[in-house]
Amino acid sequence: MNVWIAIALTAAGCYLAKLLGLLVPAGALERPLARRLAVLLPVALLAALTAQQTFGDGQHLTLDARAAGLAAAALALVLRAPFLVVVGAAVLVTAVVRALGPALW
Repeated sequence: MNVWIAIALTAAGCYLAKLLGLLVPAGALERPLARRLAVLLPVALLAALTAQQTFGDGQHLTLDARAAGLAAAALALVLRAPFLVVVGAAVLVTAVVRALGPALW
C-alpha cells in the first residue's frame, strides 16, 4: 500500500510542477538570466548524474570499469568522434576492463 501512496504523491508532485511551469509569465522566461539558466542547467544536471552513476556505489566512492569507459568516451569526444563512436568506445573499454578486472587489480 505504501508503494501506491508514493506513486500517487509522485504523480501529484509532477502535475503540480508542470502546472507551476505553465503559470510562469512569458516575460519572466525572456530575461537573460532565465535564458542562461535554461541553457546551462541541463548540462550541469547531466554531468552530475554521470558522475554519480560512474563513481558512486551507494554511500561510497568507487573506481572501476565504469570510470575507464567514461575516460574512453571523454577521449573520443576530445578527438571529435561521432556520437556512436563515443558510445561504442565507452562500451568496449568498459567491457574489456570488466573482463580483465581481476588481472588488472
